[in-house]
Amino acid sequence: MTFIKKELKRFKTILSSDLPECFEDQRKDVEVVDSEDVKQESSAKEGALKITLHFLRNMNQEQLADTLEESELAATQRNLKSNLKKRFQCVFEGLAKQGNPTLLNNIYTELYITEGGSGEVNNEHEVRQIETTTRKQARPETAIKCNDIFKSLPGQDKPIRTVLTKGVAGIGKTVSVQKFILDWAEGKANQDIQFIFSLPFREINLIKGEKTSLIKLLNHISTESRISNLDKFKVLFIFDGLDECRLPLDFKNNECVCDVTESTSVDVLLTNLIKGNLLPSALIWITTRPAAANQIPAGCVDQVTEVQGFNDPQKEEYFRKRFSDQDLANRIISHIKTSRSLHIMCHIPVFCWISAVVLEHMLTHMREEMPKTLTEMYTHFVVFNMKQMNEKYPGKEETDPDWNTESILTLGNLAFQQLEKGNLIFYEEDLKEFGLDINEASVYSGVCTQIFREECGLYQDKVYCFVHLSIQEFLAALYVFLSFINHKKNLMDEEQSTFRKGLFGTIHKIDFYKSAVNKALKSKTGNLDLFLRFLLGLSLESNQKLLQRLLTKTRRRSQSHKKTANYIKKKIRENPSSERCINLFHCLNELKDRSLVEEIQTYLRSGSLSRKQLSPSQWSALVFVLLTSEEDIDVFDLKKYSTSEEGLLRMLPVVKTCRAALLSGCGITEKVCAALVSALKSNPSNLKELDLSNNDLKDAGVKIISALLEDTQCSLETLRLSGCLVTEEGCASLVSALRINPSHLKELDLSYNHPGDSGVTLLSAGLEDPTWRLEKLNLRHCGLTEGCCSDLASVLRSPNSQLKQLELKDNDLQDSGVTLLSAGLEVLNCKLHTLGLSGCLVTEKGCASLDSALRSNPSHLKELDLSYNHPGDSGVTLLSAGLEDPTWRLEKLNVDHGGEWRLKSGPKKYVCDLTLDPNTVNRNLCLSEENRKVTWSREEQPYPDHTERFDYYPQVLCKEGLTGQCYWEVEWSGGVGFREGSDIGVTYKGINRRGRGVHCELGHNDKSWGLYCYGNSYIVYHNTKSDTVLPVTPSGSHRVGVYLDWPAGTLSFYRVSSKTLTHLYTFNTTFTEPLYPGFRVNHSFLSGSHCQLVSVSNTT
Repeated sequence: MTFIKKELKRFKTILSSDLPECFEDQRKDVEVVDSEDVKQESSAKEGALKITLHFLRNMNQEQLADTLEESELAATQRNLKSNLKKRFQCVFEGLAKQGNPTLLNNIYTELYITEGGSGEVNNEHEVRQIETTTRKQARPETAIKCNDIFKSLPGQDKPIRTVLTKGVAGIGKTVSVQKFILDWAEGKANQDIQFIFSLPFREINLIKGEKTSLIKLLNHISTESRISNLDKFKVLFIFDGLDECRLPLDFKNNECVCDVTESTSVDVLLTNLIKGNLLPSALIWITTRPAAANQIPAGCVDQVTEVQGFNDPQKEEYFRKRFSDQDLANRIISHIKTSRSLHIMCHIPVFCWISAVVLEHMLTHMREEMPKTLTEMYTHFVVFNMKQMNEKYPGKEETDPDWNTESILTLGNLAFQQLEKGNLIFYEEDLKEFGLDINEASVYSGVCTQIFREECGLYQDKVYCFVHLSIQEFLAALYVFLSFINHKKNLMDEEQSTFRKGLFGTIHKIDFYKSAVNKALKSKTGNLDLFLRFLLGLSLESNQKLLQRLLTKTRRRSQSHKKTANYIKKKIRENPSSERCINLFHCLNELKDRSLVEEIQTYLRSGSLSRKQLSPSQWSALVFVLLTSEEDIDVFDLKKYSTSEEGLLRMLPVVKTCRAALLSGCGITEKVCAALVSALKSNPSNLKELDLSNNDLKDAGVKIISALLEDTQCSLETLRLSGCLVTEEGCASLVSALRINPSHLKELDLSYNHPGDSGVTLLSAGLEDPTWRLEKLNLRHCGLTEGCCSDLASVLRSPNSQLKQLELKDNDLQDSGVTLLSAGLEVLNCKLHTLGLSGCLVTEKGCASLDSALRSNPSHLKELDLSYNHPGDSGVTLLSAGLEDPTWRLEKLNVDHGGEWRLKSGPKKYVCDLTLDPNTVNRNLCLSEENRKVTWSREEQPYPDHTERFDYYPQVLCKEGLTGQCYWEVEWSGGVGFREGSDIGVTYKGINRRGRGVHCELGHNDKSWGLYCYGNSYIVYHNTKSDTVLPVTPSGSHRVGVYLDWPAGTLSFYRVSSKTLTHLYTFNTTFTEPLYPGFRVNHSFLSGSHCQLVSVSNTT
């Protein structure tokens, strides 16, 4: 009986713990039980609760059972939150002030977190990724607050279960996790989540060989959460540091586990939890450095985010929060802004801390030379820590003078060996392999607290790491440097080191630095890039002065750094990849050699860069200058720098950082398209606008571009492919891509292509898809007929269509096509507000159809362009009345330049009258036919002097300055020799008239464009650049048609034969002044070389 009473009291004690007020009276009778019972209480509690709930529900005491269950949940939550708050409320930056830990809430600065990121592996050093991030932060992007990481963004429909957050080392991923957990524990955010379990990979690694169930694992790491039915609650698992994971994470071959009580390997548990086989309702948050992100299959991730660290205002906020002395904070901020490399690195919060430690000490002690390079900053940081070590252990240096140096060298050796293996965290087995026991490691973590850190993992096992990857890289470089300087040992090429030392008795410094450069360049991942910058920076005498205590050999003046700089320049010349050369320029910066950069900056300031033939090293210098410039390259226009494929290939590192890439008219072909798309795929969420107009991409090139569009990370909003020789096949590729990823593209320009009616049919089917977001479609001059109009009308009628602007200018739609389009316009679903029908052969009949449609649906269309048609007075009257109708939304109606002659097909509808200007004609030219014909003359003509006359070249201009759409035809004659032909072109009025040289010749300067005709060949010229047009089939015709669309920036030349126009060439540019048609007639052995303006009306 005594035993039963004792067990009942014990049972009562177990259940009384943390129960609500209705059970309070039971607690008063609780007797103290022995300590052994207390130890067993936690494990017995769950069983006792299950038994009690079972009996209460069998006794129909549902309310009591529910109250008991809810109270137990609340108590467990309270305990969990309390423990998590204690664990995460404080952070430590280096030396923690004893008894005065730093509260996270006091110093936390909101980090810049954005959506997106590529699933591809980024094969470049993280410092390079920070430079790219610098550019992205300068632009408006939707920032995600840390506590909103699981909230759907605008436009996202499905709920988010798994979030993958990327960010370089030290950028703030772990602090973001800590802040999220702390705010939850303090009841400030995400209270819909009932349990949070934090499982850092560096701690999971400690039990990688064990077998356990998910429940046992959670009970071990969190004793207060002994709940078996986790599927009933909203639970969040946080896996911090995927890049530190030493488990295989075999998502493909691991067995399927669905039971939380089933024991298996930790690797299998994690893969099943992430895939959703275990606890499919649980939320998962994984953080990682970018290089490891692809370990998680894309199908397992609902949202990718990127921690981009501090933006510029947040950098300043950090320093102002850290220092109560605002004058000191301002001086530190000002200094950091003077060095671009330091300012960029301050995107990383840890680097802000390093800078704060160094600059506070230097400014407080009135040091003269402030660090401006990364090597200088880290050298000062290590020296400062050595002094701190002496202050922390006074008298130690007297008994052991070398203890300080030995500590740094030992850590440097460890840093170098682990850096070569790619390890950022170290366990007991790593230290044993290195020859260091854990007791020694603990000593180093206690002595060098701002450099080396010891942490306790699961089962109280120790984990070690350097405070930041960059500190590990600097110490590794310092160790390698000292090994060479003090012991003549070349760790960068040990085989060569042994050979040369045995053969010559010494190793020259330049050979040491060359081997380091070569080894870093061989790395495909760039993992030694920052290490190399530090190593070369240490070669400077100014940095070695700071490290005198570590140098056992007396320093002698050396010019090795100059020889090293020359070797780096040689490597830049040899390396075809501007991407790989960027770090070499950073190395030159550490060596304080800016000669190549200053040369390019001179070209940029003079505005002469586009006319220079750059060498490979100059291209690389240009890329470096643009990427490290303080000015944001939001819009990148390749023509400012080059109009060649080589220019684009060299500038790809810049292209992938911009939001708008303007690459029109740069000679880009299918081959270069592949390289362009590959570069853009490494950062697909950044680019919003891509202009590839007037390049001969053809359908094959468009198919390659479509591969970028179908990438789900691609957020391109505007794509221009005007004049790219696209046919129906290219349209099919675009439609296929947009069906896969339709949610971003809003504007598509396919003008001046050949899609045909069938290509438009394909596009129309897509435009009716409710997932498409396309709002602007340009199909100008695409050879369309009424055959595509019914498909377009179907789009206009569709309630799913988002189309708001449709440009159909210069297509022979005729009245029948306009009537079909009007059937779509009249439907209330139609959202179109701009319609372009200029030059579409429309008469008053077509106008009547439009008027009828707009009377049925007057509430959307705002702009209607019917210029260069023949609406007649009645058509104009009908539509003009709509402008006065208050129910119509029509605001702009263009019916200019109408007339019956506008009903001609092709450019001839834009015919204009021209006359030659006698004040411009050279004295070796004769004018006739009412100043419409010019003929070369051996004898000079007695023209009066005039400032506008060409005094040397046999040229003449027309009187009329053109700014609209114009067409004219010229009959020319001349010899068959290259120098016996005639030039036909246009020019600004400011072309030079006096003397010789390209500044006077038609087509040979930046003020004029020309077509040179001789025999059956044609050459086009502009600004000293020439393109030979392939000879056309001989026809005996010497007539050329010229079509100018000044607003659109196009100038086209045609050969006219039997009323047929054969396209020769089109210039694409932006015209800024009226253009004057002009001619040059060269001497020919055949008599009568001339150019004559032909009346087009007589030839049609």
